[in-house]
Amino acid sequence: MALHESIAQSDPLHAWIWPAEPESPQTGRGGHAGGDDFGGSNSDGLAERRRSPGGTAHFQSESQSQPTGRAGQSESPPRTESFRMRIVLQARPRGIALVIVMMVIVVLGVLAADFALSMKVETKLAKNVDSESDLEWLGRSGVEYARWILAQQLNCPNEPYDSLSQAWAGGPGGPCSTNGPLADVEREVHLGNGSFTWKIIDLERKVNINFANRQMIQQALDSMGVDRFDVDTVLDSIEDWRDPDSHPHVNGAESDYYLNLPRPYVAKDGPFDDLSELLLVRGITPEIFWGPGGANRSRPTGRSAAGIGAGSLDSTFAYGLADLFNTLGRLQININTASVGVLQLLPGIDRNLAEGIVKLRAGLDDVDGTDDDTPFHSPGELINVPGMIPTFVSQLSRYAAVRSFTFEVQVDVTKDQYQRRLVALLFRNGPRDVQVLNMHWE
Repeated sequence: MALHESIAQSDPLHAWIWPAEPESPQTGRGGHAGGDDFGGSNSDGLAERRRSPGGTAHFQSESQSQPTGRAGQSESPPRTESFRMRIVLQARPRGIALVIVMMVIVVLGVLAADFALSMKVETKLAKNVDSESDLEWLGRSGVEYARWILAQQLNCPNEPYDSLSQAWAGGPGGPCSTNGPLADVEREVHLGNGSFTWKIIDLERKVNINFANRQMIQQALDSMGVDRFDVDTVLDSIEDWRDPDSHPHVNGAESDYYLNLPRPYVAKDGPFDDLSELLLVRGITPEIFWGPGGANRSRPTGRSAAGIGAGSLDSTFAYGLADLFNTLGRLQININTASVGVLQLLPGIDRNLAEGIVKLRAGLDDVDGTDDDTPFHSPGELINVPGMIPTFVSQLSRYAAVRSFTFEVQVDVTKDQYQRRLVALLFRNGPRDVQVLNMHWE
């Protein structure tokens, strides 16, 4: 019996096969009569299993189902022993299959989403590769188109000047733009599946900082409204930055000053390659460099404010050095395209004379770049400006001109949903000589 119970505990299947029998008082072993190995008076010792209508399994010995057949002995009352099976079922967790299926579905969904995203990225990259070549050629086409426009402008004998009313500057154009090749100039050009727009800016409308003398820079700072003490610091520091020696001016700075800053660097001691280098010069703040809104712009080095007065930090200037200077172009500025602020940098020109120059060239509507513009044909025509002193006119010929030679071209290309800008620098020597100095993508 102990063997049966141990089997029932370890294996539910044997628990169904081996019933748990009560222990007999005569034999001491359940179901074993007379000391037989298999119990009962029958040699086989097998019990008949019956199933009750209620589904309960019972075992009945053969001695009850058949008479003993022994003579001279009274039949004892039949002994009925019913045994109920002990079925031990192990508890099984429910819902595990559903959890496994849900986990598999989630994993497959994540893999499918990752695969779809990868395919989308790969497809977009492939399209970008195909579009990159098209965008490149669209940009180069825009640069060539600008070169052709600038060359054709020099072929106009009736327009010996460059002004904002001409086709290259986006104006309506003069006689050559109505009766010549420039009559069909388009602002937006479509090529294949793409298009480009162009914009040409002459660089002689500003003063080259590398050619500007001390008086020009001082005039720029004074017209902006920079404090006098700060003006001396900026002037000397600019001179120390671009001169080849390492000897500082009284209010300037050389490498020994810049090397002691939190982020040290050395003075260039050479010409400015990019106008943003001014932000590295002692005394020049973003407000001085950019003008209005300069305080909201990022401060690239965090060191340009060193050594300046507190008044400049709180001032709002009418414009900044970036509106007046560049690092390209010739010494002479174009009086047909220069702004009022740039014209004030010319010797002897104050704000009133500068505004008179702009008003005279703008025509009756006082707006540059319209049909009624009257550009200057030569610097000598400045004598017609009200209040102009004749002696100033002779002095201005050194710094003023009516032609531009250096141009910046901005070409915005579009193909499908892709847009890029190509910037090129052109130098025009003549109708057949318009050189591309450099190009880069923004």
